[in-house]
Amino acid sequence: MRLLVTGGSGFIGCNFIRLMLERHPDWRIANLDKLTYAGRPENTKDFEKNPNYSFVKGDICDAKTVAAAMKGADAVVHFAAESHVDRSIGDFAPFLKSNVEGTCVLLEAARKEGVEKFVHISTDEIYGSAKSGSFSETGRLEPNSPYSASKAAAEMFARAYFVTHGVPVAVTRSSNNYGPYQFPEKIVPLFITNLLRGKKAPVYGTGKNVRDWLFVEDNCDGIESVLLKGEPGEIYNIGGGEERTNLELTRTILSLLGKDETMVEFVPDRKGHDFRYSLDCKKIGGELGWKPKVKLAEGLARTVKWYAENKWWWEPLTKRVS
Repeated sequence: MRLLVTGGSGFIGCNFIRLMLERHPDWRIANLDKLTYAGRPENTKDFEKNPNYSFVKGDICDAKTVAAAMKGADAVVHFAAESHVDRSIGDFAPFLKSNVEGTCVLLEAARKEGVEKFVHISTDEIYGSAKSGSFSETGRLEPNSPYSASKAAAEMFARAYFVTHGVPVAVTRSSNNYGPYQFPEKIVPLFITNLLRGKKAPVYGTGKNVRDWLFVEDNCDGIESVLLKGEPGEIYNIGGGEERTNLELTRTILSLLGKDETMVEFVPDRKGHDFRYSLDCKKIGGELGWKPKVKLAEGLARTVKWYAENKWWWEPLTKRVS
């Protein structure tokens, strides 16, 4: 397979490429990435010399660059996106540009190239907050942040290109990912790197907001299942089945690092902060046979260990997020 991955120098993208190169040594994988602040060459350092891997620096909003990168591709996995909710609250424009316009450029190129599968990576945040129960793929979309609104809009274009042009798009909506190579603006790496430096973990509001946690390798495994076996036009939730309040998550991280709750700092809540996310993943389990393998306790232990052993990777970044 000749596979184009967008945003492959970012957190989930680099983990996906790493896993695919290990599992499919005959695949040829091209990574199209603009290398913005969270897309880093360091993320692909361990496989950059693999003969089946190639890198293209470019913007998914640039139609000529996208067309050239997609030439000859059998399939596309589209990760590239602005993804931090807090940043979207401060400035919506990059999210509209990258997440919506960039996705449209890619879909149009995929239409012209006649790719066999286009996997669009989305998020559970487009459902909005779950007051009770869990969201299925047919749930109503109620995005509450500029970030989630941009991802919902991108999905609507993906659907339109499937219905109107027959572009074989499948969509994944995953819960909160965590693991190695995640930029330390997100809660798990932020708290770990803060605590490793003797700084406090800043918890929004009361810490009672609930998220479902998914180890990044499990998400990559699910995306592979959708790439190989998912039906065009379908949506697949990918969740970890590990719901925790933010405070419970924080306490686990504190324990792994030998810290106590004096290292917690409660800070003013985020605007429009969704209270709870929860996914029903029966569809991907029943149709594709996928289920998460890594429990939260194990995944967090592995993640803490990775950040503790790879300070070279994150220490230069702390000045950007402090």
